[in-house]
Amino acid sequence: MIDSKLIVAATFALACAGAFAQTTAPVTPKVDQREAVQQKRIDQGVASGQLTPRETRRLEKQQTRVAKAETAAKADGVVTPAERRELRRKQDRASKNIHQQKHDAQVAPKP
Repeated sequence: MIDSKLIVAATFALACAGAFAQTTAPVTPKVDQREAVQQKRIDQGVASGQLTPRETRRLEKQQTRVAKAETAAKADGVVTPAERRELRRKQDRASKNIHQQKHDAQVAPKP
């Protein structure tokens, strides 16, 4: 006869293993690292006066769109190669925009 404590312990172990498997989400360390670098570039542009408030808002919105695309790519639990390409393309475009806005003739008004 099987001990009831053994059955309860086995059931608990299976439940814990299932919960652990469900919490594992896809990771995108390159995307996250690049987002952080681009955010730092925007912050540096604001601090140096290279970015106007309007340019900053636009670049921040673009970074938000990249983050939303990343969240959407992770939603089904797998980030496919096509989704990674799309994220890289969005980040390339954002990087180019940051460079253009930091190096144009517009500067933030002095306080």
